[in-house]
Amino acid sequence: MHSFSRRAALPLLLLGLLGLPATAQQKLLTMEDAYLNRSLQPASLKQLTWIPGSKDEFSLARTENGQDELARGGATGPLRPVVTLAQLSQALQAAGAPAVKASAFPTVQWTGPDAFVVTMPSREVFRYSVAEGKASRLFGFAAGAENVELDPSKTRVAYTRDQNLFISLAGKENVAVTSEANPAIVNGQAAHRSEFGITKGTFWSPKGSKLAYYRMDQTMVSDYPLVSIAPFPAQATPIKYPMAGDKSHEVTVGVYDVASGKTVFLQTGEPKEQYLTNISWSPDEQSVYVAVLNRDQNHMWLRQYDAATGALVKTLFEETDQEYVEPQHPLQFVPGRPDQFVWQSQRSGYNHLYLYNTSGKLLKQLTSGPWLVTDVLGFDAKAKNLYFASNQDSPLQRQLYSVSLGGGKARKISQNAGTHTGTLSPSGELLLDVFSSQTTPRTISLVATKDGKPRQQLLNAPNPVAGYALGQMKLFPIKAADGQTDLYCRLITPPNFDASKKYPAVIYVYGGPHVQLVTDSWLGGGNLWMQHMAEKGYVVFTVDSRGSGNRGLPFEQATFRQLGTQEMADQLKGVDYLKSLPYVDGQRIGVHGWSYGGFMTTTLLTRAPQGTFKVGVAGGPVIDWRLYEVMYTERYMDTPQQNPEGYQQANLLGHVQNLKAPLLMIHGTVDDVVVWQHSLSYLKNAVDQGVQLDYFVYPGHPHNVGGKDRVHLYTKITNYLDLYLKPEAPAPAAAGSNGQ
Repeated sequence: MHSFSRRAALPLLLLGLLGLPATAQQKLLTMEDAYLNRSLQPASLKQLTWIPGSKDEFSLARTENGQDELARGGATGPLRPVVTLAQLSQALQAAGAPAVKASAFPTVQWTGPDAFVVTMPSREVFRYSVAEGKASRLFGFAAGAENVELDPSKTRVAYTRDQNLFISLAGKENVAVTSEANPAIVNGQAAHRSEFGITKGTFWSPKGSKLAYYRMDQTMVSDYPLVSIAPFPAQATPIKYPMAGDKSHEVTVGVYDVASGKTVFLQTGEPKEQYLTNISWSPDEQSVYVAVLNRDQNHMWLRQYDAATGALVKTLFEETDQEYVEPQHPLQFVPGRPDQFVWQSQRSGYNHLYLYNTSGKLLKQLTSGPWLVTDVLGFDAKAKNLYFASNQDSPLQRQLYSVSLGGGKARKISQNAGTHTGTLSPSGELLLDVFSSQTTPRTISLVATKDGKPRQQLLNAPNPVAGYALGQMKLFPIKAADGQTDLYCRLITPPNFDASKKYPAVIYVYGGPHVQLVTDSWLGGGNLWMQHMAEKGYVVFTVDSRGSGNRGLPFEQATFRQLGTQEMADQLKGVDYLKSLPYVDGQRIGVHGWSYGGFMTTTLLTRAPQGTFKVGVAGGPVIDWRLYEVMYTERYMDTPQQNPEGYQQANLLGHVQNLKAPLLMIHGTVDDVVVWQHSLSYLKNAVDQGVQLDYFVYPGHPHNVGGKDRVHLYTKITNYLDLYLKPEAPAPAAAGSNGQ
């Protein structure tokens, strides 16, 4: 994301987070600190990973005695150097690699206990033998390669260039898997706009003899214009963007045989407008499994296909849901049992683990309850136990567990309250446990899976903001608008807090699916900009309303077919809570969010009772869900044809006339996620109706404004909030002429 004494760090940590009086020696955060100063982020360990085939050894990159090196270690004892950067560079050059001045140790991928591969900037892959201290060139690949993926054996690579897919291996470099001339037909890239857990478009078989890949035909999808101002004159760079209710792309899955050079396509059939998700290989490379989802996203079929012919072998089982089914995880086969796999499903309303055989028979439900499995870490070497992370203890936490494949209650492994991320060792006897909480920046420990006891602590990061005057933060629940559901909140009060004063408040909002803002982790899931705002005298507040992530389907689906409505009701419960605090000035509350949060900011300013908010800043906002992508929108709203009332109610163009408070709307001009047309349409509608608002664009930026320009962005946001929320702020303008 050095091992230091926790005893020394903790008192300073409490000074910052418990809101004790700031001293003259404590510094204030700048905007550059909040977004560019990496030294204010908790320390971590570089390239920490288990070494496959080893006796539970791990490796990491470090600087020791002024030299960058790769080191390895086990459950006990000190780290041992493997190779220094200078030694590795010398070996690589001896094997023909060009000399490169490296600023850090290059990324290594272990192939076994005694060798790893390195991909050089020259697009060449080299193998380094630890025993011999020598490197050898395996193969190279072409300039302009994207979506680069090595196979499990690290002896071949798949990559894309433009719309085509290629592979390279020793003696056969830059072999074309596809030769598509039409740029609207794309091979080997993530399909379905990266929904359904899709992160890539190539899928190597276990031994690397075959390669499954997505072929995405977008010829039937309308071009959407983006304009680049970098050239002179400006140039149109259209993209394919399927919008809700419109024609979507058509996807198929090819299987390329490396030895024969031939490709077959899985016979996934009609209708062509379906989603092919969670592609998985059988251990013997004979079958490909696909979770096939209909466009309505309420019916899923898990299907097995013959990898040699593409023929459908069988449907193992089906899942349906009145609202939606959202498969997000491939099959995970049990080691040594090629006929058994674990499937993750939300069929009970919560994501849980189910043990199946390849005939489609459910052997056992491994986990159950009103909580979610959030990650599967793997199996032990004997395939007796499965290890996973969940929020069983609290929706704010992540703890690590094991469960027997033979059945029985899950056993908790992790010990401290907070957020644990685990990586399982080759034997399953150890976990690398990365931990943080509201009071712990980060620790990394080797933990025994049998008893949860730490075997060795690899890192105890000091508090990186110990010298700064931070506000006090607390996490707590309030009741949702339904009067029953707990909603979790984060509240930050200013340093040198005085309960007799009245402070303005800023609400940071998201509110959409798959996102959880409030967690029992470092900074409570927040960031240093929020602490910067607290230093400036704001109370900073966030609530995860119904519809947001990691609470299960009953919570998430409360917003189904009516995005914005239930979220608004819950956010207003947060406002009620703020107004109940004697130290919050209920007349000076602002709201800011980006993307779905921009949609919610604009919703709150125009659909909530007038006067609730003094000011808002909406970044990259969805304005009209008809303009958003097919997969995401139709899951939560159905199509505009099926749900015209829901789309009309959520369409913020119909609420422009209600805008009375100052609103700053911001958009990147080449946003390919929430296209620029959203906020431009809002601006045009406001002009037509004589409604004033403030508007700013970031030329050349996509959906998120990153890099050094993020300082510019949040300076602008902060200045706008200051303008209307500070004591000397101007009174809101008259209706119809609001804004600056």
